[in-house]
Amino acid sequence: MEDAPESDLVDPYTIRPGDARAAPTTAIGRLKYLGPSVIVSGSIVGSGEIILTSSLGAAVGFSLLWWVLLGCWSKSIVQAELGRYVVATGDTYLRALARLPGRIPGPRGPVAWPIWLGLLGFIPGVAGLGGIMGGAGQALTLLVPQISDTVGALVVCGVVTLLLAGGAYRRLENVMLTLVIAFTATTLVCAIAMQFTEFRLDTADLIAGLSFDFPIEYIVLAMAAYGYTGVNTGEVAAYTYWCVEKGYPSYIGAERDDAAWVGRARGWIRVLQMDVWVTLLILTCATLPFYFLGAGVLNPLGERPEGQATIASLSNMFTATLGPWAFWLFAIGAFSILFSSVVSAIGAGGRVVPDYLTVLGFLDRGRLADRYRWTRGYIIVVPFLGFLLYLGFQSPVVLVSIGALASAALAPIQSGATLWLQRRHMDSRVAPGVAARSLLAITFVFQVAMACLIIRFVIF
Repeated sequence: MEDAPESDLVDPYTIRPGDARAAPTTAIGRLKYLGPSVIVSGSIVGSGEIILTSSLGAAVGFSLLWWVLLGCWSKSIVQAELGRYVVATGDTYLRALARLPGRIPGPRGPVAWPIWLGLLGFIPGVAGLGGIMGGAGQALTLLVPQISDTVGALVVCGVVTLLLAGGAYRRLENVMLTLVIAFTATTLVCAIAMQFTEFRLDTADLIAGLSFDFPIEYIVLAMAAYGYTGVNTGEVAAYTYWCVEKGYPSYIGAERDDAAWVGRARGWIRVLQMDVWVTLLILTCATLPFYFLGAGVLNPLGERPEGQATIASLSNMFTATLGPWAFWLFAIGAFSILFSSVVSAIGAGGRVVPDYLTVLGFLDRGRLADRYRWTRGYIIVVPFLGFLLYLGFQSPVVLVSIGALASAALAPIQSGATLWLQRRHMDSRVAPGVAARSLLAITFVFQVAMACLIIRFVIF
């Protein structure tokens, strides 16, 4: 991300009148404008699936299949409806949160309380990043045994920094597409192969998994798995920024009095909704196989992934179903998905942090060069912070669980804010229908209950 004259920089967060265009009306036409789903999937299908979902399956067997499905599917409505609000209004994610009632004194004036709460979530978020980075480092040692997991994590840290420091949206999108296809295909093949072994999934396992049993001794692990299964709070926020950089709000246009505005808005919201469905399809196809492999293979073997042997222990999911040769298949796939998670998470954070500083009053929204410098600074500094945390704990499961629990605890802020913002600050002509609002409200109530359970079982 090289410095450029201010006049040469283009602000993707300002709607430019000349960019307005009609949305495609066919499914094939909409497919050409998808992309945010691919980038955010690079983060979604990673640590939560290969580390937490597999570990949950290893611990409880098939009994929490229903919980994993709930984690996969319940948060996509928040992704879709917050995305609808952002592309229809032109607000960024943090500008939207800054509209919420309830002000707390800030360094440059009163700030909405969710802004401060989000800043408090930065530390557990970096802890989760450190866990993902450590997992990627452990996967790298499987491929190159001559290096240690800490050296592997440091290599991952350096490569990600170099990639993002000189990259742009399109390059990142292409990298994510390749990695997402690779790890999804690898996991599906292994799960299918499991059916031809002694570990095969049968009808009794499915019935047990959908019986709504909940082993209370694993409630903390289960809540952590919920926090990072599907789209977590950080990925929902990131998704809105990728939608803006893809151009959806500019394509809709800012002139709401224009007779064509409503038609364009509804058309591009349909494109966004298809993009969300693609995200849901990708994460489901990758999440369920990891849970099946954890429950069907690791649980009977008595394997419990932990510490510096986390990724090596998880490799049994592949070698027990495909044979010893699949060790290399797992190592490549594990490195790919965890590396893609690091790239996507840091790339998204580099967009969010300058917006935070703008909302807090430290940056002028119009000074693009300053925002680009903060983005570059973030993607240089934060990977090394994550690496240092892994160096201190050296347990991907613990670090990822910290980030996941914080994500689950903060989730009702997003769903509740989306309900309020759509009602108070969104053009009613493009607002969601009764079904979508009802589903969003149910999700909000459930996530409030989840946050209360986390406070009860984790903090107290």
